[in-house]
Amino acid sequence: MQKNIFTEEFGDSAHQPILLIAGSMSQGPASWPDAFVGRLAAGGRKVIRYDHRDTGRSATTDFAADPYTWRDIKDDALAVLDAHGIESAHLVGHSAGGLLAQWIAVEHPERVTTLTAIGASPLGRQEGLTVMRALMGEEQPEGSLPPPTREFVEFYRKMITSPPPATRREQIDFQIAEARVLAGGGFPIDEEEERRQAERLHDRALDVSALANHRLAAAADMAFEPVGLLHTVKAPTLVVEGTHEPVKPGHGALIAEAIPGAELLLVEGMGHMLAPQVHETLADAVLRHTDTVRR
Repeated sequence: MQKNIFTEEFGDSAHQPILLIAGSMSQGPASWPDAFVGRLAAGGRKVIRYDHRDTGRSATTDFAADPYTWRDIKDDALAVLDAHGIESAHLVGHSAGGLLAQWIAVEHPERVTTLTAIGASPLGRQEGLTVMRALMGEEQPEGSLPPPTREFVEFYRKMITSPPPATRREQIDFQIAEARVLAGGGFPIDEEEERRQAERLHDRALDVSALANHRLAAAADMAFEPVGLLHTVKAPTLVVEGTHEPVKPGHGALIAEAIPGAELLLVEGMGHMLAPQVHETLADAVLRHTDTVRR
């Protein structure tokens, strides 16, 4: 395993294992709220979540001296399974974590009992380029993925042309503003609770600035995703997308179309975040899906 990856395990160790893979630049608890994880554990699963390298309590890197790519971040997930002595697990990935889970299912089918991708883009379609073109105001070539929403583009255009938040308060204020955009408008957000969570995650991280290394890892290998292989996925697959998805609208359907037998679940009101309003729906769906193999 790369240096030290921080992991947490919930539920009975004798139960079926679920590995939760968080999104880019995201600590495990940010993508996977405690309430959602608790529902999975209470449903009879051993649940493992972890912090990607350079996030949360996992080791940070001097990227200039020790660069890495998203291939390495993908391999970290396999190293987590190895460290827990798990040969095969149910992979549940959110956002970029959903792409990593697809990648593992393509390259290491023996390690994947079932696959669940939430708010993710299809492997090999280079969603990052679609977002970059949208932010630059460039026309999307024919066959590109659907671009993010206007609200998303306007928010991040302003972000990249403004000085980065410097103080703890500024960083947390930015995360609250970002949460409003990622929520997609389907549900109201509890800003006081969002602030408490942002403060907890900020103070939990070993080095908040290390998050930016994920962007450097992507830039180091823009064509890191294997192309045209989703049809080879053998694991039973559930794809989840919110009806108010602002970042990857319509991408879930493309994943489901590419993977034979995949099920697509559209969650009413859900944006790009796992809001409290959808915890029960999502947990029930994951529990049903991960129970299909046993049945």
